[in-house]
Amino acid sequence: MVSTRHAGLFVPLFSIPSSRSWGIGEIGDITAFTAWLREAGQDLWQLLPVNEMAEGQHSPYSALSAMAIDPIYLSVGEMEDFGALGGEASLDVSARHDLTEVRRMLAIDYDTVRALKDAALRAAFDRFHDVEWAGGSPRAQAFAAFVERERWWLDDYALFRVLHARFQQRWWREWEEPLRRRDPGALDRERREDAREILYRQYLQWVADDQWQRARAACGVWLFGDFPFMVSGDSADVWVHQDAFDLDASVGTPPDEFAADGQNWGLPAYRWEVMRARDFAWLRARARRSAALFDGYRVDHLVGFYRTYVRPAQGRPSFTPADEADQVALGEQVLNVLAGSGARIIAEDLGTVPDFVRASLARLGVPGYKVLRWERRWHQPERPFIDPADYPAASVATTGTHDTDPLAVWWSDLTADDRAKLSELPALRAAGVDWETARFTAAVRDAIIELLAASGSDFLILPIQDVFGWRDRINVPATITDDNWTWRILWPVDVLMQEQETRERARTLREMCQRYGRSNE
Repeated sequence: MVSTRHAGLFVPLFSIPSSRSWGIGEIGDITAFTAWLREAGQDLWQLLPVNEMAEGQHSPYSALSAMAIDPIYLSVGEMEDFGALGGEASLDVSARHDLTEVRRMLAIDYDTVRALKDAALRAAFDRFHDVEWAGGSPRAQAFAAFVERERWWLDDYALFRVLHARFQQRWWREWEEPLRRRDPGALDRERREDAREILYRQYLQWVADDQWQRARAACGVWLFGDFPFMVSGDSADVWVHQDAFDLDASVGTPPDEFAADGQNWGLPAYRWEVMRARDFAWLRARARRSAALFDGYRVDHLVGFYRTYVRPAQGRPSFTPADEADQVALGEQVLNVLAGSGARIIAEDLGTVPDFVRASLARLGVPGYKVLRWERRWHQPERPFIDPADYPAASVATTGTHDTDPLAVWWSDLTADDRAKLSELPALRAAGVDWETARFTAAVRDAIIELLAASGSDFLILPIQDVFGWRDRINVPATITDDNWTWRILWPVDVLMQEQETRERARTLREMCQRYGRSNE
């Protein structure tokens, strides 16, 4: 009998470079990491978005496209065209020096990595164009078939990337007026004049798709992606579907205990009336693309699809739709669209979320998040923690997200009173741990992990930092620093099974998963 209970880890692709990759986790590293996941009894890997990031940006949520894979994740060393040029031996002395440096760094140097890869990818494409494409080889035919199959998003994306580079990465609203408003004649002229450059952008996506699908077929676990609530206003998607977005308003969150003024994300607002009139065609397209890459995905900022907090250029911020009935109708329409892609979906329903949203998720059977630190009976005088054994099956149990302090930091910062409240949970009382101390010991770590492994939730997805007890963060929300989104794990992923600590962690996780019916066997 196939279990309905699953276990997985959350770790971004960029965080898992191997000894062969170019200073960042790559598509070719997927199989090495998932081999360790399987050894650890896991059947799921949750990633952050892998969409192409804007120039100079490191955040996976600053996408130039909701469809394209960022070429920074390409495994250059696995490319046939790069190999035909001589591989790494074809790099000049300066590039080989930079490659050695980014490989030994403890964090990701995006600018150097991207510069190295851009040069290598250009050289590889030139070889492909002059040898394969010009000669009509079988590989050229396979590329042409990919372009035809993915034309529904690839054509506009490739043209956007070419124009974006020509205009020095400026927002498309600052382009020449005919291109800004997508005059058909102007677009046709650009496609003719920039045919080779457009082909280059399509080639990168072809290579990315080929590497991704081969890695996905070989990995042996579910790959879960991340479906961002919005895309950047300066993206191919918004340029193509301008009337479906309010470019003079931005979305965010209302004031709460974490942000007295709320949050303004600087992203355009959906025109839901236009989206609905088109039967949510663009969201369907995004869902279709996500399902082509992932077995499932996490719907980011789920509440925004029920009610979007819009900050207009003039006037007061407000939720749209305005009333609860319309909010429920919209949210359920969107979730049905996303679920219709065929991929499994889970919902990030954290923050200030109305009760009716969680009731809607339960009605639809969409798992929401249960983050231990926030799952408390807040209306009771002592605010006790909810026993994870009582979490509903349609939920995701976890210790935290990429936006939160790691478990080790959270534990150290807890008041003695809150540590005492947590220790009142039956499974923790029986763990034989000294809960009075603020020290985050291995025993504390594993007792909390086992508490969630035993939970009622069908899904257990833990940040890798919490599995090892590390204090490292992926990012600090609402900040722009050199540290955000640059974190790498301690070891190359191709040697994980050679390290004593990683073997021990794999063994412990596997035993827990087997004990609580989450084993991948």
